[in-house]
Amino acid sequence: MVDLSVDFCGMHMDNPIVPASGTFGFGNEFKDFYDINILGSFSFKGTTKEARFGNPTPRIAECKNGMINAVGLQNPGVHHVIDYELPEMKKYFNKKVIANVSGFSVDDYVYSCELLDREEQVGLLEVNISCPNVHGGGMSFGTESECAAQVTKAVKLHTKKPVVIKLSPNVTDIVAVAKACEQAGADGICLINTLLGMRIDTKKRAPVIANKMGGFSGDAVFPVAVRMVYQVSKACSVPVMGCGGVSSAGDVIEMMMAGASAVQVGAANLVNPYACKEIIEALPDECMRLGINKISDIIGVVD
Repeated sequence: MVDLSVDFCGMHMDNPIVPASGTFGFGNEFKDFYDINILGSFSFKGTTKEARFGNPTPRIAECKNGMINAVGLQNPGVHHVIDYELPEMKKYFNKKVIANVSGFSVDDYVYSCELLDREEQVGLLEVNISCPNVHGGGMSFGTESECAAQVTKAVKLHTKKPVVIKLSPNVTDIVAVAKACEQAGADGICLINTLLGMRIDTKKRAPVIANKMGGFSGDAVFPVAVRMVYQVSKACSVPVMGCGGVSSAGDVIEMMMAGASAVQVGAANLVNPYACKEIIEALPDECMRLGINKISDIIGVVD
């Protein structure tokens, strides 16, 4: 029998599969499709200090082998998440979850992370400094090494649980940003978030999305994600969680060989609500086909 278990930043998971934030809500909708306790964990909806309605519609644009979204971090705010979403979550998910946190200032990040750090259900804090579809904050923190380090250091000073920094691919040197976060105390790195994309309605001669631009995700970004996971895992000593265009068991294995200790599945969940379930079920056979007895043994095997 293949051993699919992994450890990421001290959090033990039965398998490396983690639905990515923004594609799985708080798990409530997906629990009606299958028992989500088969997941390694999941990263819940990106949470900010205050509730956000998000960007104006339309927010979604279809693309070849992917999609563009500009939801704009719509969420009920950190206090609602703690008072309502986490207690509800406990009823249908019995494992530790990953709290995805966004902000528009360093103080915003610290405020939300400090509160979520106290919650027993939260195993990791995933600090999103890489959102490309909100104005102010978000990706602006993740595109400069000094800013990324500043957020990391501030959050670490006010939390006890592992802090994983989610990085933007929209940079010239992903390794420099990752190393700055590591030196500032990050316990792990998650990459990549979406690329910045745009579609134009040629009949209307106007952008398809009201926000004009948004985050491009899906199968098409997978090679970029693999490349960045490989680069960062070789340059940094902290573990990496891979994300970007993953839609099959084969993709998971490729991402782990590149250096990922765990793998997030994002846009695939929006196309097929059973995506993560199907990947978990297919992993043992794919591992056996490749002669893999313990999936953690393949982490970073590619030189």
